[in-house]
Amino acid sequence: MSLLAVGSVLEGKHEYEIVDGNLLTNPAQELLEIIGKKKPSALGMTVMPGPQLNQAVPLTKEIKRRFPDLPIIWGGYFPTQHSHVVLESGYVDYVVHSQGELTLLELLDVLKNGGDVSTIDGLSRREVHRITKNPSRPLCPIEEFPPFPYHRVKMEKYIRNNYLGSRTTDHNSSFGCPFACNFCAIVSMSNRRWFSEPPERTATTFKLLRDRYGVNAILFHDMDFFISEPRVAEFCDRIKNYGMNWWALGRVDELHGYKDSTWQLMKQSGLKMVFCGAESGSDEMLQRMNKGGKASTQLSLELALKMKSYGIIPEYSFVLGNPPDPELDVETTINFIRKLKKLNPATEIILYAYTPVPLDAGEGDLYERAKAAGFTFPTTLDDWVLGTWQKFALRREPDTPWCDGKIYKKVRNFERVVNAYYPTTTDMKLTGVRKTILKTFGGWRYHLHFYDYPIELQVLQKLFSYQRPETTGF
Repeated sequence: MSLLAVGSVLEGKHEYEIVDGNLLTNPAQELLEIIGKKKPSALGMTVMPGPQLNQAVPLTKEIKRRFPDLPIIWGGYFPTQHSHVVLESGYVDYVVHSQGELTLLELLDVLKNGGDVSTIDGLSRREVHRITKNPSRPLCPIEEFPPFPYHRVKMEKYIRNNYLGSRTTDHNSSFGCPFACNFCAIVSMSNRRWFSEPPERTATTFKLLRDRYGVNAILFHDMDFFISEPRVAEFCDRIKNYGMNWWALGRVDELHGYKDSTWQLMKQSGLKMVFCGAESGSDEMLQRMNKGGKASTQLSLELALKMKSYGIIPEYSFVLGNPPDPELDVETTINFIRKLKKLNPATEIILYAYTPVPLDAGEGDLYERAKAAGFTFPTTLDDWVLGTWQKFALRREPDTPWCDGKIYKKVRNFERVVNAYYPTTTDMKLTGVRKTILKTFGGWRYHLHFYDYPIELQVLQKLFSYQRPETTGF
């Protein structure tokens, strides 16, 4: 979707091709062949931490070695946060910050026709003896950009069968987020701004995907789909007879305040599941995270009950292992999750480890406490792709100075037990006897609060290959 977004502004202005490495058998070799054959004027990559970064670093190195005169452009939230490190590598020429559509368009115009790149807002560049960052670009409302050019990709490759529908695909209807949670990378991308498509445009996209590609379910990847209740209500009213299902992300406090009439419309329109960052079982920690608004553990419980009454599944994520006392933080949140599951057993639980973001996103002191404990970011791209930092990017078991492996192991063991005793409702294959066996083996552990050494559950995972919430593909 990020490539479709930048591609939309290039339509009719520049020739371009979208290459998705996920669909290539040998991404490096095939991309090098494409470059050698088509001789493009520039190569742009969207890069996130984790698997994307791990592939992008060696691939970019090799491309620059083979095609030293080819301008290489990186965009996405990793380059936005770490532009100096990226450009100091010597094999990336430009970094596009934040919302990249107009910056990329202007850069390609200059590369094609000549001009001064120093006048392009939202761009950092590598020069002979220095790295220069131009002024930030004001964010642009989404309705000023053309719709996604779906004809540029093989849409059938992006349609799959899952809990939402037999032909599910993805969409993004907004950019940014007005909040400043200080563990979230989006803050640096949007500077607490939020722009959304008008509801009629989003509904039109739904209809297009249904009629042209046979899609019957959509996953919204907006950082927060539910910021505007009037927008959501109008959208739901427009699609309520489309016969489609959908999933989206939102905040606990904003959804808690929605009117019953809006909830009824959301249910009628096909909303099946909502992802929310409950984040912690401690109100004090929510304040340290700078969750803002009216966020509280009590609201998380009440929202789970409300969604239960409408038959909509809550999908709650939690960030554990926070400084200064990660062990107490984990214990508090585990106890809260048990309380949550008792109120609404269908609630999906996704557990992440706390990893700092480069800049403190606002009030709250998590990043400062991390630095005080000795945390520092890598200073080179080569360091970023080491095994230690790969784990850091995936937020599973990062090597952080305030949290040792025993604490992460406790989290993963609890995760295995709770996912056995409360199997995810999104696993369409886990039914009947298999589910009974799983609940039986997970039940005694869950009731006794005994999570250590869940060897039998590891065996069942291999035998049944049952789906867990963090691997739903959502």
